[in-house]
Amino acid sequence: MQFEEKDVIYPPVHPGTDRTFIRFYNGNIDLNSIFYAAEKTELPQRIFVTDTNIASLEELKPFINLFRGEDYSLPKIENGFVGKRNKDILIILGAGEPYKTIESVLTIIKNALDNNAQRSSVFIGIGGGVITDMTAFAASIFKRGANCELVPTTLLSMVDAAIGGKTGCDFDSYKNMIGSFFPAQKIHICPSFIKTLPKSEYKSGLAEVVKTAMLYSPELLKKLEENPQILEDRTSPLIDEMIKICVNAKAKVVEQDLTEKNIRMQLNLGHTFGHSLETCAGLGKITHGDGVAWGIARAADLSHKLGLCTSTYRDRIKNCIKSFGWETSPIHPIMEEKFSNKEEIPLVLLNAMKKDKKNTSSKIKFVLQEDVGETVITETDEKTILEVLK
Repeated sequence: MQFEEKDVIYPPVHPGTDRTFIRFYNGNIDLNSIFYAAEKTELPQRIFVTDTNIASLEELKPFINLFRGEDYSLPKIENGFVGKRNKDILIILGAGEPYKTIESVLTIIKNALDNNAQRSSVFIGIGGGVITDMTAFAASIFKRGANCELVPTTLLSMVDAAIGGKTGCDFDSYKNMIGSFFPAQKIHICPSFIKTLPKSEYKSGLAEVVKTAMLYSPELLKKLEENPQILEDRTSPLIDEMIKICVNAKAKVVEQDLTEKNIRMQLNLGHTFGHSLETCAGLGKITHGDGVAWGIARAADLSHKLGLCTSTYRDRIKNCIKSFGWETSPIHPIMEEKFSNKEEIPLVLLNAMKKDKKNTSSKIKFVLQEDVGETVITETDEKTILEVLK
């Protein structure tokens, strides 16, 4: 069959913004000073999105009370709460990974439409990675792209999830299968939020800090190895330091590779194993950080098996993971609870890895290391993968 061809040449559609302003705030949490420092009628409509956990924080009462409502500890997903300017709205979704669904994203969009939002409106996610991912995704598809700002409230979202424009939601039990690249215009980082976190969420974020240190900061990795007590100390000056190191490192990467064509893939260290564990255990059964930490230990074993790293480096990384209380054994206890036959667990995890969106062939792609800061991306056969899962 013959055909004629005509080229249509145009620049690629720009993803949201050409730059992101990241602001670091000192002192106690004060969202009013960020968003309502002065009564400016010319400000665009804001669509604030948060969850029940954040909305219930004592520290957020001055901000939450700007919106009319009765019980902020329950989800408010129909029409939202209307703010005092009579055009800003507050949407409160359920908290946690089980709510990271396309239905939640569509709820945000419906609220925006019901309240006459325009492309000039600003979608503002206040929460952890679940909220920031979904809010930015909603902004990216609302009327083909609205404005977006983020207020990360967990360590994990401050150092990783909110930065770099990855947006989306889970689908059919698989993590982040629907989404877009859509950076926020502004990211407001208030380290004081860390004091409000339950230990499991704080610990989850530390896994991404360890990962970033392994990739880009030998000095930070050494400090973390020497200070595992930071897990119990939310006042350590190391916290502010590690947040800025991680933000700067990720910002440098995404400036060079926003859409993950090359070096941004490095940020997935531990994630191929970790995401498969989260999926197979059931989304929300373990924290993302617990999955990533276990995945880093598996990646260290795989690196050694492939001859990429020495046993000394492998053991160093696994000892660091252990010092923070994360699991390093090939079979995670959460899988033993779910599967009575231990022998089937490696294959179940492998099958989940095959659906990883980073794969481009029949082999599975991994981010591995030779040493701190010496990272390689390689494809590995199934037999070798199974050997480090047994």
